[in-house]
Amino acid sequence: MATCLLQSQLGGKLLIFQNTLPSLGYGRLKLRGDDIRVYGTDKEHTLRLPEDPFYKQMAADLTKYQIGVNIYAFSDKYTDIASLGTLAKYTGGQVYYYPSFQSNFHGEKLRRELARDLTRETAWEAVMRIRCGKGIRFTSYHGNFMLRSTDLLALPAVDCDKAYAMQLSLEETLLSTPTVYFQVALLYTASCGERRIRVHTAAAPVVTDLGEMYRQADTGAIVSLFCRLAIEKTLTSKLEDARNSLQQRIVKALREYRNLYVVQHRLGTRMIYPESLKFLCLYGLALSKSVPLKGGYADAQLDERCAAGFTMMALPVKKLLKLLYPSLIRIDEYLLKPSAQADDFKNIMKRLPLLAESLDSRGLYLYDDGLRFVIWFGRMLSPDIARNLLGPEFAAELSRVALTENDNEMSRRLMKMLKRLRESDPSYYQLPYLVRQGEQPREGFLLLVNLLEDQMGGTVGYVDWIMQIHRQVQQNA
Repeated sequence: MATCLLQSQLGGKLLIFQNTLPSLGYGRLKLRGDDIRVYGTDKEHTLRLPEDPFYKQMAADLTKYQIGVNIYAFSDKYTDIASLGTLAKYTGGQVYYYPSFQSNFHGEKLRRELARDLTRETAWEAVMRIRCGKGIRFTSYHGNFMLRSTDLLALPAVDCDKAYAMQLSLEETLLSTPTVYFQVALLYTASCGERRIRVHTAAAPVVTDLGEMYRQADTGAIVSLFCRLAIEKTLTSKLEDARNSLQQRIVKALREYRNLYVVQHRLGTRMIYPESLKFLCLYGLALSKSVPLKGGYADAQLDERCAAGFTMMALPVKKLLKLLYPSLIRIDEYLLKPSAQADDFKNIMKRLPLLAESLDSRGLYLYDDGLRFVIWFGRMLSPDIARNLLGPEFAAELSRVALTENDNEMSRRLMKMLKRLRESDPSYYQLPYLVRQGEQPREGFLLLVNLLEDQMGGTVGYVDWIMQIHRQVQQNA
């Protein structure tokens, strides 16, 4: 409250560093925690909602005074991210989550991400409105903002690391114009104090053939919208209902496409989909296994689930797709190449399917979801490679080993690779987690659980998921 009063004449950005549950003064919270008895009941979603209406009201006041909030949470104990994150959600901010923070390990990540937060180009005191042509209208908006009126998004602080999704509907059964137009206008104050307006205008053709619309579909945009809708669903329903709702959206889209061609092509029981949507089912599976949606009580801590939800609601499309289906690449062959070939970086960036069978026990693999690196050492990897990369501790338990640059070409090449990957998207700083094949439970929660095409822990694999969707598409087709 005091900070709000101090900044009310200036606006700006408020950074909250939280390591315990707020227990004093306004907005104090109870240790409600995660209750296994609530999961699967109609009250389950209340765990993911703010406990006290104070936080949403506080966010409304902060927005009125043009103050954006970013939350930095550090504790491994329950701190009610569901409540604290509301401040970021409605002020255009974001949540940074560092569970079990240790300065000697997480310190560099915090330093880099805090520096990014403070120095990236930011638009202040912003409002955004999106307009569209005759015959269509926007019906809902999704992301981190305060909706000031039916179509005006209040954004006290906005930057390039945020994205928003909107749904539109047709007001007329048949559009009479060959083209429809969309225009996004952002009115804001630049850091130099100038009041500016930025306008983006796009034109989209109107087609008479529904099949052509499917062929031009943008999977990234669809997944980005589905993600936000699914996360919002978890705030009003059970996790299972949110996953089922996501699956039904995919089924409905593919069923409509099948119905266009079922007679003329005599499809029988075959499953068809447009080339543009060939990865839609895969991303749907990835989303259903993501931290905000997966499993139940035992599959993610409540704070972890809520923090991931706040993060994914704000991510741009490219970043979101990488988080949902991360990169898995084999890197030992690249590290062993002669120096003359070491710059051939793109050739080794061939992504492998997220399956256990992609891992060779003689190899070294890098898993990158955009938020962290996991480096997996195969059980039969050459000891020379491990020694070059890890130094004298190469045979120790890897949870106790820090990855640093050693005085050899292989180590320098690995560190250079990680640096290039970080520089390709500086919005988050990926720390390297090291794990050796067979080190349990570390290998399980760092990597194996993220091999989402596999059937694991009661969840379906990609083949079973496709079969489920195929059967449902055929029903009433």
